[in-house]
Amino acid sequence: MSEKTPLGRFCWYELITTDPQAAQAFYTKAIGWGTQVWEGPMPYTMWTVQGEPIGGVMQLDEDVAAQGTPAHWLAYVSTPNVEETASLAGNLGGKLLKDPQEVPEAGRFALLADPQGAVFAIYSPSGESQGHDGPAKLGEFSWHELVTTDQEAAFGFYSALFGWEKMEALDMGEMGIYQMYGRNGMPLGGMYNKPEQMPGPPSWLYYALVGDVHQVSQTVTQLGGEILNGPMEVPGGDFISQCMDPQGAAFAIHHQCGEDGQ
Repeated sequence: MSEKTPLGRFCWYELITTDPQAAQAFYTKAIGWGTQVWEGPMPYTMWTVQGEPIGGVMQLDEDVAAQGTPAHWLAYVSTPNVEETASLAGNLGGKLLKDPQEVPEAGRFALLADPQGAVFAIYSPSGESQGHDGPAKLGEFSWHELVTTDQEAAFGFYSALFGWEKMEALDMGEMGIYQMYGRNGMPLGGMYNKPEQMPGPPSWLYYALVGDVHQVSQTVTQLGGEILNGPMEVPGGDFISQCMDPQGAAFAIHHQCGEDGQ
């Protein structure tokens, strides 16, 4: 366990999919990621941005898929102590989906669900912590959005678990409040209550920073993906699109207006 591991930083993003090879072909063209084989004790391919690993891709287990779990993205949040954080999550009303366990030559992790059912993971690396503080670079994930059934309760859970703090809140009228949150004064994302007409359970959606949302949206559809919502402008002048890859995993893209993301 690394003493340098911070609490509450998004540090790793894993795509769990029905076709890892096809997914690699899609995202390397759509987002511009590189790939790199992990030289560890088990086969694992990592996503890279400018040569730096940001996550990985794994095969969705057939038994899990048979139970109705689709291809999906899973984010890992850093913690100095996986066991303590998992125990605290349980005390706060969360659910332990996979007990803390060791990944040889990598670190310890556990899989959790918050009290409303959204799934995430916690991770303590054996070496240096992944991720960084400060603005995202092009290709990195720049926004982490939780759609839930009780935004106030969900924020209370994550605030107590990771120390996340409330930031600006947007009144979306009939859709309610969009509560932004952050860490050490740096925005991380937003949380809002799921409209009745929105399908699916509470879940996380992760936004990759791209140079041009409109252009990347066209590439997504050309490569067999689907645009679920967008491109659209959001408060502040940025543009987003919410998408689905060809294997059915939801993700989103984000373009900072007037910025190159560097």
